[in-house]
Amino acid sequence: METVFGAILLLIVVGVGWCVAGEGAWGAALTFLAVLFAGLLAMNFFEPLAVFLESTFGSGFGPFADLTALLGLFALFTFLLRLATDSISPTEIELDGRAHQAARWLFAAATGYTTMAILLTALHTAPLPRDLKYIGFRPEQRNFFDISAPDRQWLGFVQHVSEKVLRTGKVFDGPEFSMPEGTTKQIWPSFPIRYATRRQDYSSGRKVGGTVGAAPAGAAPAAAPSGPAGPSPGF
Repeated sequence: METVFGAILLLIVVGVGWCVAGEGAWGAALTFLAVLFAGLLAMNFFEPLAVFLESTFGSGFGPFADLTALLGLFALFTFLLRLATDSISPTEIELDGRAHQAARWLFAAATGYTTMAILLTALHTAPLPRDLKYIGFRPEQRNFFDISAPDRQWLGFVQHVSEKVLRTGKVFDGPEFSMPEGTTKQIWPSFPIRYATRRQDYSSGRKVGGTVGAAPAGAAPAAAPSGPAGPSPGF
């Protein structure tokens, strides 16, 4: 089953990459940047939007709020950013033939892999069982042919950007816990654990809310939390 799921992910990479490569080197580069920044913006704002959707449309919408918000924002931001780049730079920059081919396929592959990683991350928020063994998905394993974990790579990139690059005092996934040895606090990102627990509750018939705003019992280290309980909106 792991091979089946890896093949699905590979088809996404190949399909997206093939479409993006058709835009040429310059268009592929702009599309990659649009997808990258759209993914960061979607990860930044999807939880507040999920809360809004649940409060507006009722608790029946709850299990789908996170998934709808994340994918909807990603699609919207990608469209708007790509539209903006076409308006700002309507003319393609000419390159040498070999450089053109290398650049367009490089950016196409990067766009396909990034898109696949974001979609795989969105799967964590879906109202499905904790492990999708019938297609080979498990949140703890390397789901891309047991070679890499694109979802955790993407989450790590988002975490790095929010902690190290855009330092605004707010971290994407930033609950802090005291270390057992002393008083030093460290950030313990828990996105896959929290959403895996939410899916486990959903599949067991327990009541599940829309957005996961707090780490569930048992998902955090033994020390008591001394900071935010879940991801903080905003970088």
